[in-house]
Amino acid sequence: MHHRTVAELMTRDVVRARRDMPFKEIVRLLTENDVTAVPVVDDRDHPVGVVSEADLLRKSADQADPSGRTPVPRLEAWERAKAEGSRAEELMSAPALCARPEWNVVEAARLMETHHVKRLPVVDEADRLLGIVSRGDLLRIFLRRDDAIRDEIAEDVLRRTMGLDTSEVTVEVHEGHVGLRGSVEFRSLIPVIERLCRSVDGVVSVAEHVGYRTDDSRRSPTI
Repeated sequence: MHHRTVAELMTRDVVRARRDMPFKEIVRLLTENDVTAVPVVDDRDHPVGVVSEADLLRKSADQADPSGRTPVPRLEAWERAKAEGSRAEELMSAPALCARPEWNVVEAARLMETHHVKRLPVVDEADRLLGIVSRGDLLRIFLRRDDAIRDEIAEDVLRRTMGLDTSEVTVEVHEGHVGLRGSVEFRSLIPVIERLCRSVDGVVSVAEHVGYRTDDSRRSPTI
């Protein structure tokens, strides 16, 4: 099976900010390029952080409300420092959490989910910036055509990996939802088939209606 890599999904033409870029220039950079965040890089093009609209908005949130309807929020020391910052290195979220181009979607998605970030700079072996991958980029795998998913499951999962004939188990795919029907020799094969199908890029869910001829889950008692 071919799993799409971060290199295949990432944006390569990356807008970036230097550490000393002033606040207004960052706002202009985001606006002119229609992006919500940019990596901040050092002189060797190594990502040192990410500055986002959320980081910049702390400056506005820290101001007194002219209407007097909302109180000034109580900020932690690090939040206060960001709100008072004027350059990218003072405003950014750091350190930069980075992905590698050879990672698959699962690896990148798990890092995003664990650290509650929306995007990851992608770096090479020397930690130089190659691109950036976002949640939206990762979700693109779910735009795969149903027939491409069906063919990959039939050929790569069932025939090549499991050694099954296509007459034993049939595959139907609709909007990424996979349906399996048929019969296999051993009961233990069914969860393996289901797990492999779920790992195919673009699969939303798997419903299996697969029978078996031999229940090999039973073990003879130890004497």
